Amino acid sequence: MRALAWSAFIALVPLGAQAQMRVQEYPLPPRITAHDLWADPAPDGPVWFSGQRSGDGGRLDPKTGKVELIPLGPGSSPHGVILDRDGSAWFTDGGQNAIVRVDAKTLAVKKWPLPKDSGYTNLNTAIFDNAGIHWFTGQSGIYGRLDPRTGELKVFDAPKGRGPYGIHATPDGTVYFASLAGSYIGRIDAATNKVQVIEPPTREQGARRVWSDSQGLVWVAEWNSGNLSRYDPKANAWKTWKAPGERPRAYAVYVDETDRPWISEWDKQLMMRFDPATEKWDSFSSSSGSANVRQIHGRKGEVWTLESASGKLVVYRYRVGP
Repeated sequence: MRALAWSAFIALVPLGAQAQMRVQEYPLPPRITAHDLWADPAPDGPVWFSGQRSGDGGRLDPKTGKVELIPLGPGSSPHGVILDRDGSAWFTDGGQNAIVRVDAKTLAVKKWPLPKDSGYTNLNTAIFDNAGIHWFTGQSGIYGRLDPRTGELKVFDAPKGRGPYGIHATPDGTVYFASLAGSYIGRIDAATNKVQVIEPPTREQGARRVWSDSQGLVWVAEWNSGNLSRYDPKANAWKTWKAPGERPRAYAVYVDETDRPWISEWDKQLMMRFDPATEKWDSFSSSSGSANVRQIHGRKGEVWTLESASGKLVVYRYRVGP
């Protein structure tokens, strides 16, 4: 499969007193309408993204700004992307109603279509558990699992119907997903494939994305309420913080290696970082004004965002440790 290459201009954006961050921007090729991203954990490793409108998988080399676009197939419209242990990219492709893998070395594309009786699932996001099972969500009201070793793929109806969106796994491999329309998080039992519904304390909060910290605490970005919430599975207890602003909208959540959660806030178009120890927020604005960050990811000393509205990948670099 031939990859199309595009060289980006790399912009350095000074933030001054904004928490001593070094911000770097990487413009993406036009007309791809990128949605999600995933950073390779290696320092200076590639950053993959989903080209939702163009039907491409994308790969950025942060050292050079070079972007490669890999066509995923006819009718492709990828939403989410994650990497496996080998660095290959896995896309949840709503257009093809399939899970699609791009080999990191050869860029070969392999496809696992969902069963025909699944209908249109509006595939959203995915995560691997500790056993290597690929779990995914579909906002039409499904969740599913794919075993890459055998190719076995199963699709299940989600509790409360439509809504499953963000998904992540705790360090022990337990998988949680968020239901935007259902206003709950679901804990998947990998042995039975059943889901336990866990409802945040705010009614109709619109749980959109979830992320686990290193202690197994589950952080939730709540779209309707504008809250950042934390669920403690051991204590079966919740704690909630309202994001700053009059009408905040929390879309994505990511927890960095210092166990500080980040959210993308859509009302004021800000990136926000929360310190659980002090319960204080830091805010970072986009140089473009309108960003529409739908996913956040990162690696040691870096937090990466994808600004769908401005067509840029943006990295926030910070000092870690003494």
